Amino acid sequence: MSKTQIVFNVEVRARVGTGGAREARKNGLVPGVLYGGDIAPVAISLKKNEVIKAIETGQFLNSTATLVHKGERQLVIPQGIQMHPVSDQPMHVDLRRVKLDQIIKVEVPVHFKGLEVSPGLKKGGTLNVVRHSVELNVPAGNIPEALEADVSALEIGDNVKISSITLPEGAEPAITDRDFTIATIAGRGGKAQAEDAAEDAAGAAEVPATKVAAPKKD
Repeated sequence: MSKTQIVFNVEVRARVGTGGAREARKNGLVPGVLYGGDIAPVAISLKKNEVIKAIETGQFLNSTATLVHKGERQLVIPQGIQMHPVSDQPMHVDLRRVKLDQIIKVEVPVHFKGLEVSPGLKKGGTLNVVRHSVELNVPAGNIPEALEADVSALEIGDNVKISSITLPEGAEPAITDRDFTIATIAGRGGKAQAEDAAEDAAGAAEVPATKVAAPKKD
């Protein structure tokens, strides 16, 4: 389960559309829409400080939240947020109703452990991260804060596959047709050669393509 508990205390907006959204922002609120389930969409207003706090958790779009309205609580998951292009303040939020056992698709970050004891890294290898996050189909009530990839026993040339990562009960990767790679331990030589090739390519690009004519003799 995610350790960070996100709570939104909301009010139902009497006015809908652009005018209602503008009025909510003028009052220091963030307009939003609650939808999903067998209930019609509802226009709501959220407290801006609660939205900003949720964004700052870094889990806004991959964690469930509790919506509170007049003492009644509803499990939701944020589906999208619109930010102001200049002030970077939240402008609009979409929330979807979910149930604890409902399977939903979320993107979960991958954290790596064992970096300090990995024999491959000790020998000069480098951690090449292929996927910083993994998309899971998981029960809404069992979304992990992060997936843990253990590299403590990996040598140069070894890799971490999704099959070697423990998933929460009831969860499975959204990609099911292959055992995809999360990260590899690359040798220093391979990395150095790649860097040298990149530098050579950059140097070649600096050489003018037009030939300079030889000076004429008097």
